[in-house]
Amino acid sequence: MTFSIDDPQWVKQRLDQFLHQQLPDLSRTRIQSLIKDGEARLNDLPTKPNAHLKLGDQITLHIPDPTPVAIIAQDIPLDVLFEDEHLIVINKPPGLVVHPAAGNPDGTLVNALLFHCNNLSGIGGELRPGIVHRLDKEPSGCLVAAKPALPHPRLTEAFGNRQLTKIYLAAVNGIPKGSSGRIENRIGRHPVDRKRMTQVEGENGKEAVTEWRLRCVHSGCALIECHLLTGRTHQLRVHMRETLQTPILGDTIYAQPQRQLVKAARLLLHAWKLSFTHPITNQPLNFESKIPNEFAPWSSIM
Repeated sequence: MTFSIDDPQWVKQRLDQFLHQQLPDLSRTRIQSLIKDGEARLNDLPTKPNAHLKLGDQITLHIPDPTPVAIIAQDIPLDVLFEDEHLIVINKPPGLVVHPAAGNPDGTLVNALLFHCNNLSGIGGELRPGIVHRLDKEPSGCLVAAKPALPHPRLTEAFGNRQLTKIYLAAVNGIPKGSSGRIENRIGRHPVDRKRMTQVEGENGKEAVTEWRLRCVHSGCALIECHLLTGRTHQLRVHMRETLQTPILGDTIYAQPQRQLVKAARLLLHAWKLSFTHPITNQPLNFESKIPNEFAPWSSIM
């Protein structure tokens, strides 16, 4: 595919940022990898992700076919909230890893989905089977995956950034100031601790937007309802810790759980509600997953 820089708004923008805006179904990390692998050329020459564009530039990008990965199907029970020939929505239990990786080669959600569905979609030349949006190991709740019957353009249109309405519940250490608010900043990799994300300035970070409201308080700890308007890595963990100054209970990366007012055995973050329009039938779909028992002190009074 080719792109021409014929609009002044793109001048001086980084190449990887431009391509990410043109191809929102590809992560910026994936685009950077393609550029570094020589799959992108600027004015028919090799280039770099941080190349700055100028008027008249010509960009070509080749996206390879999905690379097969050795993922085995495993009969792992799933709590299915919805399923048709195009999609499956499940209630992910806490502690279940989504994608196979080093340290977790099997026993993941993807292994379970491959057994249940036989096959799933590869996205953007990268076989990340079917998973439409991010959910880490410890959080529980709603997650949607696409099947091969769903055409790629429909997948991009339906599940692009901000097309999913995602409502989370977070039990946090302490009580935030105010009863509701909107957090808008940028999040990027922590400069020292590479396991962590943090609020940053400028192009090193990605826009991160969360709307929140206080639902109830128990034992000096609040239950916060979070509307996730973007899906950055660790977005809610960073926003709760750095913006509201109330880290999520049980968070071993952004807090010290042993010093929190309420001791939690795991990260108390739950993907509670999920809404979107079906990409084929145009039917509005709304899902609500059962609130786990760990949230009972708050959910019983919310």
